[in-house]
Amino acid sequence: MSEQESSNKPKRRVRYNGTHPRRFHEKYKELNPEKYPEELEKIKARGQTPAGSHIPICLKEILQILNPRPGEVALDATLGYGGHSQALLQELGVSGKLIALDQDPIERQKTTERLHQWLEAEHRPLEQLIVGPINFCEARSFLNQQKLGPVDMVLADLGLSSMQIDTPERGFSFKVDGPFDLRMNPEKGEPAYVHLQKMDVEEIRHILVEYSDERRAQQIAGQLVKDKPKTTLEVATSVEKAMSKMSPKIRKEEGSTPIRRVFQAFRILVNDEFSALDQFLENIPSFTKSGARIAILSFHSGEDRRVKKSFQSYFRSSVYREISPDIIRPSFSEQQQNPRSKSAKLRWAIRA
Repeated sequence: MSEQESSNKPKRRVRYNGTHPRRFHEKYKELNPEKYPEELEKIKARGQTPAGSHIPICLKEILQILNPRPGEVALDATLGYGGHSQALLQELGVSGKLIALDQDPIERQKTTERLHQWLEAEHRPLEQLIVGPINFCEARSFLNQQKLGPVDMVLADLGLSSMQIDTPERGFSFKVDGPFDLRMNPEKGEPAYVHLQKMDVEEIRHILVEYSDERRAQQIAGQLVKDKPKTTLEVATSVEKAMSKMSPKIRKEEGSTPIRRVFQAFRILVNDEFSALDQFLENIPSFTKSGARIAILSFHSGEDRRVKKSFQSYFRSSVYREISPDIIRPSFSEQQQNPRSKSAKLRWAIRA
């Protein structure tokens, strides 16, 4: 065959090795949109969230609550992928300013670059966006040091970024194997598997109950201590072993939920999330203006209880003049389009 004939021959679609590819970027075709442009739409049509993508949750409701206006200053305390931040920047106009915080050095850099590109495309100054490389519990000190407060609105999305979930090396998901890490900032502290190796049954049982309301904490803790898993799939297997001793009815009802609760509990432990949230909630009045709007999106009962109690306490002491009477949940259509939004709970408050 001549060189010309070879170049004109239709190229065969790249296929994966075997029926069960091991590599993450082979397992999820949507991570290669140039090769498989049709995959994104197929996945969305099935009501699933494409791997490696992020959809900001309750965006419409959050914008209604915060009501950003040109020239105002907003604080996005949890930058993440930047979906909420970009929407806020859009509404704040050329004269507004967005302060965004994130402790994750990996995603923070990517999101900052992406938002800078958007600002340039909109012919807007990069100075509109100020990014702080810190945990949101340090918001007050950061704003004071940078002489940026007080602000007109505050947003905190307490969920994980989909980019974190879909990166195996971060250890946030048991879809594929990776180190059982779970650190929001991989440059600080010890990964979850190191904590697990040091803990006894009672210590593990306690965090499973306290941080994820796990009803079979004793049995799961015993299996984790016995197996001492170090990877995400090893942890999932240990939990499955513990659950295999339960009745078929319980196993069917629970499904993979116990595994998710274990990941949740250890993530909260590793990142000291509840203490950080308590500190952030306590400090909000100190860096907000009169009339400031506050919106907090949580994803499990422990977080929501803290937000609710903080809002109620400040409302009773007249620090907040109004608070949401109940939680706001994503609409049915949003839950269909983005399954990761199903557990979201949104609460708001207005500063007196």
